[in-house]
Amino acid sequence: MTELLDPDMFDPVCPSGLSPIRFGDKWAGMIIRCLEQGPRRFSELRIPLHGITAKVLTQSLRALERDGLVTRTVHAEPARRVDYELTPLGRSLLVPMAAACTWAAEHWDELIDAREASPLGNAG
Repeated sequence: MTELLDPDMFDPVCPSGLSPIRFGDKWAGMIIRCLEQGPRRFSELRIPLHGITAKVLTQSLRALERDGLVTRTVHAEPARRVDYELTPLGRSLLVPMAAACTWAAEHWDELIDAREASPLGNAG
């Protein structure tokens, strides 16, 4: 049994969107992090991903599956359920993602200053 996801694992005060390094679409990196500890059901993924709609989560999961990063498994018994899990290729992204997170944390103040000083604001 996989441990429950922390509903606050993506702190809204410290948005993941601030990092200039993206893995897939806006949500892909966060979905990959949610799957880091093992398979998850769709409803479990929505708990820490507060701002995502069901439609966008479905689109992101399909894109990750298409790219070979996530597998979708349908279990028919005892009750129908669908699990999403990282493939070995998807798991191989965890190390570079951790490096990107470390880099962003080390340069957080500079990133915030640059965003605030930019005439483009928070666009992107």
